[in-house]
Formats: sequence, C-alpha cells, structure tokens
Amino acid sequence: MASDRRFARKKIPTEGFRFEARIKMLIASLCLPIFILIAILLWVERVSLPVILGVLAALALVVLLVASIFIEQVVRPLQTLANVVAALREEDFSFRARNATPKDALGELAIEINELADTLQSQRLGALEAVALLRRVILEMDSPVMAFDQECAMRVVNPAAERVLRLNATRDLGRKASELGLQRFLDEPDEGIAIIESQGQQTRWMVRKNTFRQRGIPHTLLVLSDVGAALREEERAAWRRLIRVLGHEISNSLAPIKSIAGSLRLRVGQVADGNTADFERGLNVIEGRAESLNRFVQAYRQLAQLPAPVLRRVPLQALVDRVAGLETRLRIEVEEVPPVDLMADADQLEQLLINLVRNGIEAALSEHEEGGQSGTPEVKISAKAVGAFASVFVEDNGPGIANPGNLFVPFYTTKRTGTGVGLVLARQIAEAHNGSLELRNRTGARGCQAEVRIPLAMERDSMESMKASAEQNAREPVE
Repeated sequence: MASDRRFARKKIPTEGFRFEARIKMLIASLCLPIFILIAILLWVERVSLPVILGVLAALALVVLLVASIFIEQVVRPLQTLANVVAALREEDFSFRARNATPKDALGELAIEINELADTLQSQRLGALEAVALLRRVILEMDSPVMAFDQECAMRVVNPAAERVLRLNATRDLGRKASELGLQRFLDEPDEGIAIIESQGQQTRWMVRKNTFRQRGIPHTLLVLSDVGAALREEERAAWRRLIRVLGHEISNSLAPIKSIAGSLRLRVGQVADGNTADFERGLNVIEGRAESLNRFVQAYRQLAQLPAPVLRRVPLQALVDRVAGLETRLRIEVEEVPPVDLMADADQLEQLLINLVRNGIEAALSEHEEGGQSGTPEVKISAKAVGAFASVFVEDNGPGIANPGNLFVPFYTTKRTGTGVGLVLARQIAEAHNGSLELRNRTGARGCQAEVRIPLAMERDSMESMKASAEQNAREPVE
C-alpha cells in the first residue's frame, strides 16, 4: 500500500521550477549585475575585449564553484531529510538524519525527525510484541478462534478450531465460510448456541461474536466456548438433588409401611377374640403414608409437566379481584391497580397468585396464632405498570423469610402439610410468561413481599414472537 502511494505521488505533475533550479536562478540573478558592472568598468578603462572576456570567464568559474558549494550545503541536507522521512513512511526505521546539531535551523529539523523516527520505532516494536503475544495467546487457547473478512473468507484460525472443526490452516485460510461449512456460526447471534457433531456425539458451543478492523477492512471474530460440560454437570447436579429428595420422601413413607406390615403379619395368628383395633390402626397408618406418597408424586408431576401458556389479553384488575375473592379465611385488601391488560394465560397466572396469597395468609395466621404479633393478620395485593411490564405485589405481616436460599428448592418446605412445589411452580409460570418472581422481606415493616413481573399486552406484530418465546421457556426441563 505504501509503494502504491509513492507511485501515485510520482505521477502527480509539478508546476514551476524545481527547488535546485530556483536556487541556481537566484544565484544567477544576484551575480548578473556584478558581471555587467565589471564589464562596464573594464570597458571604461579601455581594456581590450579578449581581456574583458577572460576576466568574465574566470569570474563565472568562481561563481559556479561558489554556487555548487552553496547548493551542496543547502540542498543535500534537505534531500537527506526527505530520504529519512520516506524511509519512515515505508516503515523502515533504521535511517537517521546527519548533522543533527542544536541551535541550527537544519540541525533542529534533523533532531525532530530523528526523535520522530525513535518514537515510531518504539511504537512499531510495541505493536509487533503485542501482535506476537496475541498470536501466542490465540494459539494456546483451548477455545476455537476464527476471523473472517467482509467477504466471509477465513483469515485466522487457531489449533483448537482446527481440532474441533477439522480444519487445516494451510489449506483453508482464504476460503469462504460457506465452503468450509462454517456459515452457520456467522449466522448465529452473539452468545447463541451451536451444536457440533464429532465421532457420533453432539457437543454444544456458545458462539461469541465481535468485530474489528485490519487495514481498514472490517472483520468478524468468532470465539466458541464449550458449554456442554457445564450443562452436563448442572444436569448431573439436578439429578442428584432430585434422587436425594425422591429417596428421602419414599424412604419416609416406606419405612413405617414396612414396619407396620411386618408387625401385622406376626399378629395375624395371635388374634382369636376378634379384636382388630391394632389392625385398623396399622392399616390407617399405611393408608395415610401411601396417600402422602401419592400427593408427593402428583406434586412432582404437576411441577415437571407444566403446559405451555396460552397467551391472551387478561385485564389485571379483574384478575386481582377474582384471586382476592377466592380466599375465605382472611379478607384480602386490594390496593390501587392500574387499568392495564396483561399478555398471559389467565388460568396459570391465577394459580400463581393463588399460591402467593395462600402462602401469605398461612404466614400471617401462623404468626398471629403463635403470639408473634398483637395486631390483625393482613395480606394486601397491589400493582403498578413500569415500562413494558406490570408488577403485582403480594404482602403479608407474617414472620418474613428466614431461609431465602431454599425458597425455590423443589420439595423444600417448612410447613407440616406442604409439598415444597408451590413457589417453584409459581416461578416456573412467571418465567414461562417471560416474566419473573422475587420474594423479599418488607422494608421497614414485618412480613414478606412477593413481586411478580408479567409483560403487558402489546401489538399484534409482537404477540407471535412472545408466544414462541413462552413456549420455548415452558419446554425447558426443570432442575
């Protein structure tokens, strides 16, 4: 590119005389009156013409000698400085200007040019070292790294990408992404997930994209991160938690069933008077534990098989009033609710709010019954619209949250008759609607506050994408 610029500069026509010619013309213009004056004086003195011509010729030689020395002292340093600047432009930092002496016009210029050359050389060296370090880091990275230019031709590939994607740098650099089967990575959004098949196995990779420019040309940088191992570890942890909970619940139910059944077997031959009270009591225990185990299994089925929400316009005020009217144990206070519509599944959202209201009522009543407070148990529902979401708040004056870390752990409960899936199911419903659920202790008051954020109803062109996103969230497995 630098040589092209140099060639282009040479082709530009110049106007007027060159610098050396102008110097010569200036010297000639200064010496011409002297020549004329000397010729006139010699003529006045009646010197012969050959003598006059000889004197003028000798004087001309002296003038030429002085002029050449003068031009050498003026033009040559400028030519040297021009050569140094041209070398800098060509990124050759080995040349330096001579006669760089202070308190001299040309010397000061030479000093500045030499310092500029030192600075550029230092910057060039730093850039080369940074590029070398970057190349070394890319080569040593375990994550595949690739770069493509604006024509989708591959310009950079590291050994990890060669290994994972079966590429060869010598063969594939400069080839189009479509030819290499890599176009799908360029089409993926930033932090999208791509699946790579290798030796009959599928691995999931997160695609991180960024852009940069090299020599003014835009490039796309791709970095692939293996998320399969992390997902598998999370899956194993979820299975371990599930198996631990299932084992605990089933063992708690089967242990008394097994014990009582063995005792009844021993008593079968001993009962002769028709007294079957022990048998009835034992059978009641077996029936109760079996029913408890059945409730546990049904609760898990409800949690694991939540259907995708059917999104429709739901008036928020009517929904809150309906939920508040369902509770008979305690009067629910409904505060100001904005007149907005939600984009939600009315049945699922109603079930979510019923769970939160039920939890609030049980917390408030238990606190009042145990003497923890002297006032009246209260549960309030309020709402507000913020941006594209509506926030619904359910507040109680119970004891508050004692163990926030276990709020959304499946099957964890502090209630004697609880299943431990109410809050988990509520959060799953909220997230399936592209919303969220948060529980926190109230600020400045006793009790708990639950906040549900649900998207507001929007125009028809956005409804389809929201429905698809909600269905995708509902299809994701529950940990």
